Amino acid sequence: MSLHLPPYRPLPPPGPKADLLSVPIADLRPTQMCVGLAEVRSRQQDFSLETAEQRLRYLRGKPVPLVRGAGNALWMVDRHHRLRGLIELDPDAMAYGYLVLDRPAEPPQVVLTELQARGWLYLYDGRGHGPLAPAALPQGLLALQDDPYRSLVWRLKKEGMIDPAPLIPFHEFRWGAWLRSRPLPPFSSANLVPALAAARSLVRSRAASHLAGWKG
Repeated sequence: MSLHLPPYRPLPPPGPKADLLSVPIADLRPTQMCVGLAEVRSRQQDFSLETAEQRLRYLRGKPVPLVRGAGNALWMVDRHHRLRGLIELDPDAMAYGYLVLDRPAEPPQVVLTELQARGWLYLYDGRGHGPLAPAALPQGLLALQDDPYRSLVWRLKKEGMIDPAPLIPFHEFRWGAWLRSRPLPPFSSANLVPALAAARSLVRSRAASHLAGWKG
């Protein structure tokens, strides 16, 4: 599988004086088809150990980049894993976000077309099939599919095998697509162990040096 994503614009980070919006997580629309459930479960475990005050403080420090369209529709361009984990624990949970694009007069199809042109949509499903049409995006986080390769990349990043690149849209999926094109033993998000040794070797190889975050 090779990704045919358009050239991307880096996501603007929140400024030191950014106006943060408090938004119900259930109202946010995803800009991707899938998540790595291994990371979702890890995020859930972290949230379950926090008080409500600690959780809000953490979320305020990790605001969600948002795109607003007509009717106050809000798309999230990042943070899908942590918010998917949280909404499973608390369906009424709130998060903080900041606007990276404001199109209050534009209907969904126009907004999604602009997001696609910016490289801010990931239109591949959990098995790597795509790109699908933007209209196929789920309307909420709970409908996102599992992509075990995304889980595998999360584990490799956690181990320090890949450097973060937080302003590159879908950075981990780009690594996942590359790994999907290499031979790996069967594995799942619930059991990454069979693929880990081979994946560690692959992401350190010269063949991966063109990918952002490569460490060698």
